[in-house]
Order: sequence, then structure tokens, then C-alpha cells
Amino acid sequence: MNDHRQWAREAIRIIEADFQRSADTHLIPLPLPGFPDVELYFKDESSHPTGSLKHRLARSLFLYALCNGWLRPGAPVIEASSGSTAISEAYFAGLLGVPFIAVVPASTSQEKIAQIAFYGGRSHLVEDPTQLYAESERLARETGGHFMDQFTYAERATDWRANNNIAESIFTQMRFERHPEPTWLISSPGTGGTTATLGRYVRYRQHTTRVLCADAERSVFFDSYQTGDRTLRLDCGSRIEGIGRPRVEASFLAQVIDAMVKVPDALSLAAMHYLAERLGRRVGASSGTNLIGALMAAQQMRTAGEAGSIVAILCDGGDRYATSYYDQDWLLGQGYQLQALIETVKACVEKGHPLPESVLRAGI
Repeated sequence: MNDHRQWAREAIRIIEADFQRSADTHLIPLPLPGFPDVELYFKDESSHPTGSLKHRLARSLFLYALCNGWLRPGAPVIEASSGSTAISEAYFAGLLGVPFIAVVPASTSQEKIAQIAFYGGRSHLVEDPTQLYAESERLARETGGHFMDQFTYAERATDWRANNNIAESIFTQMRFERHPEPTWLISSPGTGGTTATLGRYVRYRQHTTRVLCADAERSVFFDSYQTGDRTLRLDCGSRIEGIGRPRVEASFLAQVIDAMVKVPDALSLAAMHYLAERLGRRVGASSGTNLIGALMAAQQMRTAGEAGSIVAILCDGGDRYATSYYDQDWLLGQGYQLQALIETVKACVEKGHPLPESVLRAGI
């Protein structure tokens, strides 16, 4: 066995050993008084070692790259990210002792950049978010490293049939609930890999569960889903860190999604603050987007006379947004005045009032 093969074998052992030391993430019920026939749960991915849903993806991407022979001892790993994937990949790069460079938008929260550095990674800031891919490819060429490219490989690297993926975990944890087979699964799209996993798994296991994808305001995923056009582009990045993209990524598989909504950023932030108050701890803005998606699904169920359960993804914790989404001066500086919208979300959850017409919908 040559030296590279031996190194890869040991690297895989290290990652698998780390997985065995980690527990599964929690499933948290969130009562919806306004929808008494609907039970909502949040799959809390913030309890991973690196604090987000992207921990699962980073592990899968490293194993995929190792088994494909793409990683080399001493050669850097480069990733384009808005922060959370980079944090998780920096963690795994540190386990293997390889350098890590995160190519992130300059607007990425300082807390995320600090966490990347904590795990031994280096952040390369890019002013134009649409240039993340080109900069990552350039750095990989210049350093002799490997561009991990989560946006292409997320859906390929994840074992969607089983192996304790997020879908299998949800269905296992739901098995003793009153409605064990969810009516809806809710996920916001970053790469599109999580919605691909959820959609593939429910088909593979022959569940009747539907998948709803909740997109950000500055993103092309929703519009592509509606029109079928995968060439759509934006000249700006999403304001909800971790989700929404200026182009349709390869891992976004519209065919396995049953419905989509497009949530205004201000409403996502309002829902984030409401959810944080209900849970007693801070959560990220993408979790607010998913709460709005879950409420849209609950409204659809009520209209159809359905009783059942909904599971939404709680993507990450909110401490990494202390100087942005949870800073009132920052919010006001960005033009966000959220109190009225927080009351709107509260009225929907607790009294069943409809959400604003500004939430776009397709297939729901």
C-alpha cells in the first residue's frame, strides 16, 4: 500500500472515530396554539460539535474527497462558504492536520471568522459574493490544494439512503410521536444538499411526506423552481447567511421538492427573534426562514383539513450573529424595524392568523 493510500486510510479512521464520539442531534417540539391539529418539531442541528447543520455536510465532503483520492497530506483544502460550512470544514481539516482556507464574503459575521480561526483555518475575504467560486479555484491552483466545492458535491457526497443521514435520524426520532410520519419536512437551501437528501430519502422509503424548501429573498432557487430555468443569476449575495444563492447550484434538485416559499428577509429575521424567545436561546436567521416555511405548511394543512406533524431544520445557533442579527443598532443601520413583524409571526403561531402576502409560494 503506497504512502498516500495509507494516509487516506488513517484519515478516514480519524473521521469515523470522531463520528462515533458524537451523539445525534435533538428533536424539539414547538407547540402551535393557532394550529391545534398540527404538531411542529425542530431538528436542532446547532448541537453538533461545530454548531450547525453543516457539520454533517463537512464530514460527508471530507470522506467523499478522501475516497476519491483528492486530498493529500500537507496540501490545503479550500472552500467557498458564507461561514458555517467553513467552520465545520476547518474542524475536520484540523483533525487531519491539513491547512484550510475559507473563501468567504467580506460581510460574513466576525464571530464566524473567529470560529474558523479557532479550528486552525484561514479566512480569505471576497468583496463580491459572486466571485467566491473563481477565487476558490484560483487559490486551489496556486497552492496545489483541493477546492472542496460544497455547492457541486453536497448532494453527491451525502449518503441519502441511510448511514444516519438527517432524514433517517428524523424518522427514527419521530417513531413514538402521535403523528410519526411527518406531513411536511421543511429546509432552507444553502447548497440544496439537505433538501436533496430529504426528498430522496422519503421517496426511497416510500413515505407520503412532502418536502418544502424555504428560500431567502435574495436568491434564485425559488425562481428557478417556478420557471425551470437553471441559468438564472443575481449580482448580489443573500442577506440571510448560510442560505440563498446568486446562481442555481448543481446540488439543488428541484425534482425532489414538493413545494417552495420565498420569504422576505425582514420576516425571516422577525421569525428568528420570535423563535429565539420561545426556545429561550438564540438561533440563526435561516431557522427563522424555516419557521415561516413551517407556518405556511401548517396553513395549507388547516385549509385541507389535515392533522399531522411538521419537522423543520434548526440550522445553527445565534451566538455567531451577536454583532449582526441580534444587534439592534446593526438592524436599524440595515433598515430593519422588526417589532411589528415579530407580532405578526406571534399572531400566526398563537392565533392562526395568516402570514403576509409578501411570502411567495409555489406548489403549496
